[in-house]
Amino acid sequence: MKVTSLDLNLLVVLDAVLEEGSVTAAARQLNLSVPAVSRALGRLRTSFDDPLLVRTRRGMEPTAQAIALRPRVRALVAAAEGILEPREPDALSRPFTVLAPHDLIAAYGTQLITRLREQNPAAQVRFLADSRGTAADAELREGTADVAIVVNASAHNDLRAEGLMRVPYTVAVRTGHPLTSEPVTPPRLAAFPHVVVSRRGRLRTATDRLLENHGLHRETAATTPDFTTALHLTADTDLLTIAPTPLARTLATPLGLTLHPLPLPLKPLRVSLLWHPRRDTDPAHKLLRTHILELAETAKTPALEDIPTNIRP
Repeated sequence: MKVTSLDLNLLVVLDAVLEEGSVTAAARQLNLSVPAVSRALGRLRTSFDDPLLVRTRRGMEPTAQAIALRPRVRALVAAAEGILEPREPDALSRPFTVLAPHDLIAAYGTQLITRLREQNPAAQVRFLADSRGTAADAELREGTADVAIVVNASAHNDLRAEGLMRVPYTVAVRTGHPLTSEPVTPPRLAAFPHVVVSRRGRLRTATDRLLENHGLHRETAATTPDFTTALHLTADTDLLTIAPTPLARTLATPLGLTLHPLPLPLKPLRVSLLWHPRRDTDPAHKLLRTHILELAETAKTPALEDIPTNIRP
């Protein structure tokens, strides 16, 4: 197909339809009528000789050709937007797509939104949890996410990476839990049943190996795929959990939790920011990265002894 035979404005429609998976939603995003988007989709189907979207019991689903086209179309539309957009970062208001674990969104999402909207009241953030079955590096390559905030990230030669912070762990129990009557030691930590966090439902983690170095074993009462759920379960039971300190601090007061230093040398979580090099010079993207890096610097976790006394006994 020659490029002169295709109205390039149709690629904007195709990008929206593939992102939304719905003609109606794409029309809303583009501020067009549904019939106009339907006509554009008809022209696209003719040009590509492919239905692009087919109706199934789960709704409209992209065809194999549409799936293959999506990252290329997204990249072309993003390049066109970069040419036409104003160059001042403060004037930019396109949505930012941030891929991150649910726990990091809970701990830092509010602060990131606040920082962005203080500089640009029209700023929008689309948080996507990293548990949707697609790897963060693939999302960045396809252009479906602006940045990924990743825990213990692997190295990717074709992606940019910046270390954000190392996050230590904290012991969390409900206020009034028997654990709070004395300092927390490895034997006392092992004396109460735990909620263990494992995305794959594993009953044993690095904590068990550290306890075994002291000749101790703990009882695992439950596993959850994320720390936020574990903290909620802890708040309503006599179970305890070991969670990242920033998240535990965020939820301690609303959930009525008491926090204690972890008496084991558990390695901190390593949190990194990843993005694709195609975004390096994008003013909006540079603004987003700057805010995330500044937020990480100001959010460096203090020692548990520095946490306000209304959170710990």
